[in-house]
Amino acid sequence: MEQENGSYRSQKIIRVIILLIISGGFFVTASLFNLYGQAGGFVKWNSPDETANYYFAKLYAQTGNLSSFEKFNRLVENIIAPRSIQSDNGYLKPVSFLGMTLIYGKLAGLTSIKLLPYFTPAFAALGLIFFYFFVKELFGPSTGLVSAALLALFPPYFYYASRSMFHNVLFVVLLIIGLYFATIMSKKDRIIAVYDDDDRELKKKARNARLKNMVPRLIYPAIAGLFVGAAVMTRTSELLWLAPVLFFGWLFNYKRIGLIRLVVFLLFLVVAATPVLYWNKQLYGGAFKSGYPQMNNSLVNLVTTSQGLVKSVIDADLLKQRQLWSFFKSTIFFFGFDSELSLRNFYNYVYMMFPWLFYGAGLGLVVFLLDMKRIRSRQMIFVFCWTLASVILVFYYGSWQFHDNPDPRVFTIGNSYTRYWLPIYLGAIPFAGLLIVKLTRLAKFRFAVGFARIYLVSVIGIFSVLFILFGSNEGLVPTYYVMRENKAQADKIFALTEPGAVIITRYHDKVLFPEREVIVGLFDDDRMNAEYGKLVRLTPVYYYNFSYKPADVEYLNRTKLSKSGVGIREVSAITKQFSLYKLYATSTPVLASQIKAK
Repeated sequence: MEQENGSYRSQKIIRVIILLIISGGFFVTASLFNLYGQAGGFVKWNSPDETANYYFAKLYAQTGNLSSFEKFNRLVENIIAPRSIQSDNGYLKPVSFLGMTLIYGKLAGLTSIKLLPYFTPAFAALGLIFFYFFVKELFGPSTGLVSAALLALFPPYFYYASRSMFHNVLFVVLLIIGLYFATIMSKKDRIIAVYDDDDRELKKKARNARLKNMVPRLIYPAIAGLFVGAAVMTRTSELLWLAPVLFFGWLFNYKRIGLIRLVVFLLFLVVAATPVLYWNKQLYGGAFKSGYPQMNNSLVNLVTTSQGLVKSVIDADLLKQRQLWSFFKSTIFFFGFDSELSLRNFYNYVYMMFPWLFYGAGLGLVVFLLDMKRIRSRQMIFVFCWTLASVILVFYYGSWQFHDNPDPRVFTIGNSYTRYWLPIYLGAIPFAGLLIVKLTRLAKFRFAVGFARIYLVSVIGIFSVLFILFGSNEGLVPTYYVMRENKAQADKIFALTEPGAVIITRYHDKVLFPEREVIVGLFDDDRMNAEYGKLVRLTPVYYYNFSYKPADVEYLNRTKLSKSGVGIREVSAITKQFSLYKLYATSTPVLASQIKAK
């Protein structure tokens, strides 16, 4: 018996060591992209969302504020702002959820702003540890360890941990931690009955047992509520699928969870949400408003429609129910509902992009379901909740048309579906891990079992690493060279422009902001041109985009720009494709209000 216990302890220690190696190795390798890509103090990002998240997290760390003032915006209709940032009466504010900004900003304030690019790799590494514990609770330690290794090598998880200012990895990590503690809080309490009131030893055991039971009764739901609440505040839109998952998770465990733990969970969820609710009020005028206008309208419509649906059910008004339900659906799918497009995107971004996960998880699920006698209730709850979440996510985000890549015909890891569908991928990984564990157990010797698992995970890992680095034009290696090219462009532009200048551009706002104020625009809108006419008389204004031929510059000066009192001249070619131009004042400009009147 002692030998068995010793063997079990040694296996447990080995698993912990392997897990720490996986987690530590993940953090180091996922940090390399920013370490080398942002060398020389050039801390820039490859998307507007990342740029905005970094800017406001840094601002919050330095000043405690989540907005900055641009003095010229009140004079030019709030047009001075990069993408993913809005200008409200002169103040630049996030067009995003605030959870990540507040968490990272606070951590950077307590440590160093230089660490901001490395917080997501650190959280992702921590997520591997808790993913192991979560899967271990459901399917056992062997499946947990294999699943953690598969997740460490899974392309979207590694990719978006490296491109570290997106919300999605932080969201899933916080959720994994919260769900782990929610899982263990639902375990049955161990009760020691006291048969003899005079037996001091039994009384002591009973008292100790009650104290021990206070941990899952109070502490676990508190931690679960904090992390789930933080996850929700990081990506509030995920409540669309997370709310029903949490509801059914509670419904299937309501006897085990009880009232007290539910109340504690909800209380600490609200505590986690309080900072974001406060800043929503400060920035957008309401605790439940955000920087997304579509979501704000959607929330109001959902509340109103829900009330109408309840009333129509009570009144048995079938016509009214159909009308409200149709409106309810269009409100949730405010970017449209397209089942055919959703299934096509699922085919491209699950089946075609990660066939090993599709087949591995599918076969693993079949193997799992065939062993019905050994299936536990919490495992079936997980299967149900993951299926429910996957269906909602596939049809919600799959109905959207994303064009993150300039070529809409290509399917790359950088397209938004891969990060929005992280919960689908993560829910599938334990079944792929379970399949590997079941197959390798066919080996006769323990050494052979371990070797077979390492071999299978390594083969998957090799293909995954190649895909992460070179798999598309948005792999980490091509993206690194894009960042280096961006630095070369920025250095030239900053040398040719004044620190207080404003630069009009179409796609280079993420490279130029915040060292230069930027306007996302062209010369095809007369009302915008009129605002340029006002601005050019207040501060130096430049234009950076594709190079014009001399005839095109002459045409713009003679037609589009002349009526706004503006002209442009070339300053310098920056690359083979892009040139920097300076705007200058000519005649008296036509005001935007006059253009509107016409």
